[in-house]
Amino acid sequence: MSGGEDLSWIRDGAHWPNRSHSRFVRAAGVDWHVQRMGGGPELVLLHGTGASTHSWADLAPRLANHFTVTAMDLPGHGFTSPAPYRKTSLEGYAWLIANLLGELDIRPAFIVGHSAGCAIAVRMSLDDRAAPRRIIGLNPALLPFSGIARHTFPLIAKLLVVNPFAPRLLSWQARDGARVRRLIASTGSDIGRHGLEFYQRLFESPRHVDAALSMMANWDLERLHRDLARLSCPLSMLVATRDRMVSPDAARTVQRVVPNASVILLPGLGHLAHEEDAASVARHIAQEAARPHDATAAHAPHPSPPS
Repeated sequence: MSGGEDLSWIRDGAHWPNRSHSRFVRAAGVDWHVQRMGGGPELVLLHGTGASTHSWADLAPRLANHFTVTAMDLPGHGFTSPAPYRKTSLEGYAWLIANLLGELDIRPAFIVGHSAGCAIAVRMSLDDRAAPRRIIGLNPALLPFSGIARHTFPLIAKLLVVNPFAPRLLSWQARDGARVRRLIASTGSDIGRHGLEFYQRLFESPRHVDAALSMMANWDLERLHRDLARLSCPLSMLVATRDRMVSPDAARTVQRVVPNASVILLPGLGHLAHEEDAASVARHIAQEAARPHDATAAHAPHPSPPS
């Protein structure tokens, strides 16, 4: 396939992981690609920046043995249409996903978020848009970038977003498989050739690239950091020791701030730990979900628009 083409369900979805569980749902002005499987307590999976439902290819079926699992492509990612104007902030994503879950009549008992997906889950809880018993973060990205990157990364993303040619140029460059291999290697994870093929196709899609850049440009992790002390929902953080994207030390910083937070180490794995060793990660998630929770912390979510 040539670069510069957005994903097509007819063409690219034919061999997409867990395709038999896929459906498309219209909610909050977005056409969502959603996957549902399993039975038991409702568990929602939120992938990170630049990923898609493919990231849960091996993990979701394992979790489906114990939970009713719902996964979706985030707005603009994979096969989901872009977010409406002014809804690409962290608060906007939380509102959009809350509306999708409302449309599906899902009240998640647990939310599992990878990297930026955990930031969405925390924001949903803080903004009363979901009331899970526990949030489980896989290498959670909850703190602002450190050092000079705190200012330069968002600025670069903003500059690329306002350039209409940037997503297409970057997607064209993704045709070079070596670039994608280096990018995934920089996460500290080894996901094999098959996993790399999905990321290459995603990065060849200008719409997907634009959505990832928009997330980086418009998210306020400074505000999230300030709000973490208000998080009443228990937070379990599964942290890979070889993660090169989010420092494992960041979880300890979060643990000192969040009243009911815990850290579980995943030795020898990288940022995409759930794609490297789905069996181990699934066991940890099931164990964390079985831990007691404070029932008094539960409250009804509010679907009102973000301020």
